[in-house]
Amino acid sequence: MTTRWKPSVTVAAIVERDGRYLLVEEHTPEGLRLNNPAGHLDPGESPEQAVVRETLEETAHGFAPEALVGIYLSRFQRAEEDITYLRMAFCGTVTSFDPHRPLDHGIVRALWLTPDEVRQSAERHRSPLVLRCIEDHLAGLRHPLSLIQTDASIWRP
Repeated sequence: MTTRWKPSVTVAAIVERDGRYLLVEEHTPEGLRLNNPAGHLDPGESPEQAVVRETLEETAHGFAPEALVGIYLSRFQRAEEDITYLRMAFCGTVTSFDPHRPLDHGIVRALWLTPDEVRQSAERHRSPLVLRCIEDHLAGLRHPLSLIQTDASIWRP
């Protein structure tokens, strides 16, 4: 019997404010890396709910998704791992900030970088999608949130 291939579904927040993008600096097995606020889709939540949760957990910022920037497929390989990620990147605005909220395990800090600073730090990105999503946002890519339909069965036990 063959094993069914299952990509890992993730979400990412692409947040621009005053010409700067919200990123996180996080510990990884490859060292300290930069990433968009991002994480895995959990059971019982829509992609929009996941990106709101992940942004809050990683940056202490509330996030209101306004549009879908894109859907990305990428592959990551390390030693025994071979993972394909399906990433949904949402743009939107920060709605609040709680300076006393602890950040998710492994997150060192949230920071705001200009597009040029993001480009110049490419060797520190967790994946090539960090810059790709920002470049797509800068290019004006926006799709309606209604493009993603979450069936009510997701919330049933």
